Amino acid sequence: MKKTYKGSCHCGAVRFEADLDLSAGTVKCNCSICAKQRAWLAAVGANEVRLLSGESELADYQFGARRIHHRFCRTCGVRPFGHASADGATAFYAVNLAALDGVDPGVLAAAPVTYVDGRHDDFKSAPAETRHL
Repeated sequence: MKKTYKGSCHCGAVRFEADLDLSAGTVKCNCSICAKQRAWLAAVGANEVRLLSGESELADYQFGARRIHHRFCRTCGVRPFGHASADGATAFYAVNLAALDGVDPGVLAAAPVTYVDGRHDDFKSAPAETRHL
């Protein structure tokens, strides 16, 4: 069942809320940025994330095919979410679970994880090795 979670960057300049069903699954990817940041994400539709404050504090980073906007706080560097666009409209958000505030660790521990091989642009398959993600 979906629940509204609040989240923020480390310094608190960026605050958001997201409607997530963590029991429906989360994602860990092995692409270069996700692996370096040990990202643990939940993907949701564009209307399920609301920026509450800090738009001016968010910077944007893109690489490779430039499909995803990796947003991060200019002050503390924390990446609360990223988003991808399709035909000019935001198709989805990837919420960084580590940026959620006050989540019961048991809820996170129970959340199913799907591993994807972003390093090879194969988001339908898991990479051969996942223990490090």
